[in-house]
Amino acid sequence: MKKTDHLYEHLERDERVEAMKGEMLFEIGTEEIPSGYLKDGLGEMARLAGKIFAENRIRVSGGFQTMGTPRRLVLVGSGIADHQDDAMDEILGPPAKVSFDKDGRPTRAATGFAERHGIDISQVEVKKTPKGEYLHLSKRTKGRPTKDVLVEVLPVLISSIPWPKVMRWGAVGFSFVRPIHWILAVLDGEILPFEVAGIKSSNRSRGHRFMAPQDFEVTGLEQYTRELEGRYVVVDHEKREAMVKEEVKEISSGMCGAVLEDADLLGTVANLVEFPSVVCGSIDPVFLSIPAPVLITAMRKHQKYFAVHGRDGSLQPAFIAVNNTVVKDRAVVIKGHERVLRARLSDAQFFVREDQKHPLMDRLDDLKGVIFQAGLGTSLEKVNRFRELALFIAKEVCPERSKDVGVICSLCKCDLTTQIVSEFPELQGVMGREYAIREGYSTDISDAIMEHYLPLRAGDDIPKSVLGAVVGIADRIDTISGFFALHLEPTGSADPFALRRHAIAVLRILEGMGWEISLAEIINKALEILGGQVSFETEKVFKGIGAFLKDRFKYLMQRRGNGTDIIEAVTGAGFDRIPDLLRRMEGLRKFMEEGSEVSSLVRSSKRVSNIIRKEPMEGEIAEALFTAPSEARLWDALRSVEKKVADSLDSGAYEKAFYAMSELREPVDGFFGEVEVLTKDNAAIRKNRVALLRRADSLFMSLADLSKLPG
Repeated sequence: MKKTDHLYEHLERDERVEAMKGEMLFEIGTEEIPSGYLKDGLGEMARLAGKIFAENRIRVSGGFQTMGTPRRLVLVGSGIADHQDDAMDEILGPPAKVSFDKDGRPTRAATGFAERHGIDISQVEVKKTPKGEYLHLSKRTKGRPTKDVLVEVLPVLISSIPWPKVMRWGAVGFSFVRPIHWILAVLDGEILPFEVAGIKSSNRSRGHRFMAPQDFEVTGLEQYTRELEGRYVVVDHEKREAMVKEEVKEISSGMCGAVLEDADLLGTVANLVEFPSVVCGSIDPVFLSIPAPVLITAMRKHQKYFAVHGRDGSLQPAFIAVNNTVVKDRAVVIKGHERVLRARLSDAQFFVREDQKHPLMDRLDDLKGVIFQAGLGTSLEKVNRFRELALFIAKEVCPERSKDVGVICSLCKCDLTTQIVSEFPELQGVMGREYAIREGYSTDISDAIMEHYLPLRAGDDIPKSVLGAVVGIADRIDTISGFFALHLEPTGSADPFALRRHAIAVLRILEGMGWEISLAEIINKALEILGGQVSFETEKVFKGIGAFLKDRFKYLMQRRGNGTDIIEAVTGAGFDRIPDLLRRMEGLRKFMEEGSEVSSLVRSSKRVSNIIRKEPMEGEIAEALFTAPSEARLWDALRSVEKKVADSLDSGAYEKAFYAMSELREPVDGFFGEVEVLTKDNAAIRKNRVALLRRADSLFMSLADLSKLPG
C-alpha cells in the first residue's frame, strides 16, 4: 500500500469521527409495544428529551429524531455540546439595612452570607429591588461534561414517558409500557453507563426477534441502521410504512385492483412489524353476499388485512396481509391467513343472517333495554325526544319531507340492537343503512340513517342529504341539552361525552346546509321536550348551551384563520343564525381590509354605546323635542341608513351594509359636537336624545359590536 493510501484512510476515519461528533444514540429494547401506542410514545420521547436537555443547559444544534418498531424506541440527538453551558445564578441575601452597621461595616449577616457562598465580602453588591435594597451576588456554575449529566437524566427520561397503560414485571419495581430487555446508550460511540429496571446500558443492540436475535455492537447511527436492516429490522417507522404502502399497491395492481386509502390501517400495520413482508390471499366467494362494510371491517379490525377493490369499486374475493418475517413458503403462510379469516367471516355471516330475521322497525321497542344515560332514560326515550325535535326543524327547512324524517328517526338507532353492531360498534349507522336497503326502504331514507352520524370527527364530510342533516342536528342538540340539564357539561380539558365534537358538528351542518334557522328556537324546543322527563332550571340551562355553542363557533372560526377582533365583534352583536353570522364576518373583514372608514366609525360607535350604557331603556323619538339642527340631521341619516342596510342585507351585500353604516359617522360626530346629550335642564329632551342614540346603537349592533374592534 502506498503512503498516500494510508493518508486517505486516516482522512476518511477523521471525517467519520467529525460526522459523529455530538451524536447520541439511545434505544430502549422491549417486548412488543401495542401498535397504537408507538407513535404517541415516540412523540413524547422527543418532547421530553428537548425539555430535559434544555433544563440541563445542554445545547443540541442538530435537534432530535425518533424511530421505532414494536420492540424498540429510538432517540437520536445530533450536534450535542460536550459540556453544559455555564450557569449564572443571581442570589439575593439579607436586606442591606441589617447587613451594615451605622459606620458602614458589614455585620454578621453580611459576612455569613459571603461565607456560605465561598466568596469574599468585597464581592458582594447591594441591589435595589421592588421590596428594597438587598445584598446580591452573581455566581457562575461551570458546566459539567455532557456525558456525566446524561447518565443521570436518561433514566429519568425513560420513566417519564407517559403511556395509556403500563405494567410491572418480575420483582422489578419499575413501570413501563412493556418489560425492558436491553438499553443502548452511546454518545459519540462511547457508552453512557446507567441502570434502569435491572438492565445496564451498553453499546449493543439486537436484530429481529426470530430471524436475527443475536446482539451486536453499535458505534454510530449510520452503522446501527445498516446493521439492523441486515438483521431484518427497518427501524425508521416512516420508511417501514412506505415499504408496506408500496408493496400493497404493487400486489393489488397486479390483480387489476386497488386498496382503499386507509392511513390508520397502514400506520397500524407498519407498527406491528419490524420487517414487513406482504402476501395476498383469497376469500371464498360465498362470503361476498355479506355486506361489504362488514367484510371490510372484519378483515380490518380483527386481522389487520387490506380489502381489495376492482376497478368498478366492487369488493374482490381477495385480501392483502402483512407479515413480520420473511415468507419462505408463501403457500403455507397464505393458507394460514385464509383459515383464520374464514372463521371470522363465518361468524359475521351468521350475525347478518340472524339480524335479518327481525326487521329494523320491529327492533324499535328493543331500545327500551338500552340505557342512553342515567338520568336521561333509555335509547327509545331519546329517539322519541329527538324525533319530536327533528319534526320541529323539518317544518322550517323541509316541511314536505316531515313524514320521512319521522321514519328515519324511528329507524336510525335500531341497529344498536343487532348482533353485527354488537360485534363491530363502529358499524352503527352503516348497518342500519344496509339493512334498510335490504328491507326495501328508499335510498334517501336508507342513506340518512347512516348520514345522521356525520361528521364523526374533525375534517369529516357533513351529511349530503337534507334528511340526514335534520336528524343529525336533532340527535346532537338533544344530547347536548340532556347533559347540560344534568350538569355534565365539559369542564376545562375534560369532555367525556364528546359534547364539543357534537357542537362543532351542529355548527358545520347549519353552515353547510345554509339554513337560516334559529339556534335559540331549536334549543328552546329541545328543552321544552326534555322538560317532560327531567327537572332543571330552563333559563340557566338555555344560557349555558347558548354560551357553549357560541364558544365552539369562535373556536371553529379561529381554526380557520379568522381574526379574533372580527369574531368577537360579530358574535358580540348576537349569536343565532349561523349563515348570517358567517356573512356578517365576511362583510366586516372586507370592510376592514379597505380601512378608510373603519377607525372613525368604530370611534363613533363607541361614543354612542358609552354614553347610553347606564341610561334607562325607555322613550320614543319625538321630532318636536329636537332643539338643534344636528338632532334632525342624525334622525334623517338614521332612517336613510336603516333602509340602505336592510336593502343590502336582503340582497346579501353585507360589505355594502357596513359602508352604508359608515354614513352615520359625520351625523353622530356633529350631534355630539352641538348638543349636551345628558342635559340636566330638561328631562324630556334628555330622554329624547338618549332614544336617538339608542336607535343608532341598535343599528350598529344589527351588524356587529364595533366596540370590540381596535380604533
